Amino acid sequence: MFTASDLRKGLKIQIDGAPFIITKFEFSKPGKGQALYRCEMRNMINGNKHSQTYRSNEKFEKPDLSERKMQFLYNQDDEYHFMDTETYEQTFITTEQMGDNIAFLQDNMELDVLFYDEKPIDVTLPIFVNLLVTIAEPWAKGDTSGNDTKPVTVESGYKLQVPPFVVEGDKIQIDTRTGEYVTRVKD
Repeated sequence: MFTASDLRKGLKIQIDGAPFIITKFEFSKPGKGQALYRCEMRNMINGNKHSQTYRSNEKFEKPDLSERKMQFLYNQDDEYHFMDTETYEQTFITTEQMGDNIAFLQDNMELDVLFYDEKPIDVTLPIFVNLLVTIAEPWAKGDTSGNDTKPVTVESGYKLQVPPFVVEGDKIQIDTRTGEYVTRVKD
């Protein structure tokens, strides 16, 4: 069991028989009365989002979740197919369940797939992925603000800001937690 004081971003809790992940969290303590915990959550089965405020005395169940090492195979229509690396069983996860993780998937990537009641509901990506820059506009010199970046698009279609020296054809490392550029990768 979790109490309201355990709530934080990324925590997985069970509400009304469904697993939720907290996507935003805010604590406030008014002058008088109990502390309040404001949470934005996403249902891990259907992807629906909602906000809720809890008081410090509320309790939450821990969902029955398990993880398995799997390999990403391919996507077809609205489904992303994965194979268990030990049993070779295949399963799929829908686009809604994948969320923003789609931007960092690569063929044959090994990752952890989260299961709830033996059904796949989410994936845990590696912290860093290396992706090829496919579109990089030339950098226009002249911005002297000291924060020089330019937009690029990587092979998965994801767009992000990078330093001006990154060019088309470079491989870059991206932090999957924040979606931000980390460094150029040498092959």
